[in-house]
Amino acid sequence: MLAAAFIFGSVLTASAQIIPPAAAEPDDETEAAATPDVNDPDVLKGIDVDKLDWSQLAVDAGTLNDIIAAKKRAQAAAKDGLDWSSNLNANGSSAVKVKQSVSSFWDTRIGADMTVASEPTTMSELLAQKAANGGNLPQSSGSAWAAATAPGAGSIWDKTAVEARVDPGSEQSKLGASLTKSVPLSSDYSLTLQNGYSVNQQGTTALPGIAGRTTRNYETDQSAKVTITDTGTSITAGQTLSTTDDKWLRKFGAEQKLFDNVTVSGSVGETSQGAINKSLTAGFKKSW
Repeated sequence: MLAAAFIFGSVLTASAQIIPPAAAEPDDETEAAATPDVNDPDVLKGIDVDKLDWSQLAVDAGTLNDIIAAKKRAQAAAKDGLDWSSNLNANGSSAVKVKQSVSSFWDTRIGADMTVASEPTTMSELLAQKAANGGNLPQSSGSAWAAATAPGAGSIWDKTAVEARVDPGSEQSKLGASLTKSVPLSSDYSLTLQNGYSVNQQGTTALPGIAGRTTRNYETDQSAKVTITDTGTSITAGQTLSTTDDKWLRKFGAEQKLFDNVTVSGSVGETSQGAINKSLTAGFKKSW
């Protein structure tokens, strides 16, 4: 309403200062359009012009630029800041994840995955936590990681992903890399091929009279994934070989998108003991 009154007053002032040029008399239609009608609504009705706060319009360009720059800095800080997420585990502990983008070059990121155990405050909470963890209290643990995504090598593969992870509590570390190649089959089908290589290192704590030692396990995996765009279905087949196993362990899986953010996936795979490992999971993912 204040803006309407200000515009209307400006129009009236400008109209009073303009001297109409000597020109031919307007025709009847132009004169009728320029003549105000007594039935037109009065936009200033009920408004005391002397009490209007015109200072609200007194914003100089410098102040406006400062406001815009501060907003942009706040948006950049929120975008490049730490990304935290937390989920409650069944045993009463919390799974906390934190990550941050380090550089846009090669999409470099760092982060940490932690399991935070809550301290029981009552005897009932203590007994409940012990019952959920086989008679022991859950322990806090965590691992730090760094990852980067680089381009591929021409037509051989499309993307290279490198990740390093260190778990000081269990003296474990892992360095892995994967090469991905996407092949469009048609407008509705696509094929993704992936080869992965990793080195897992496990250390043991030194005891009196017994020196600690470090063991390494080398692992490679191969997988092919076919995605059907129209139905939201993906089918995956792969195999894994490591230095601790003497044969390839094969795995087959499928994933179906039911509707927005909800998926159901299942898999069947071999184990080193010869048994068959089966799993069926449903997931919901939502980002704000």
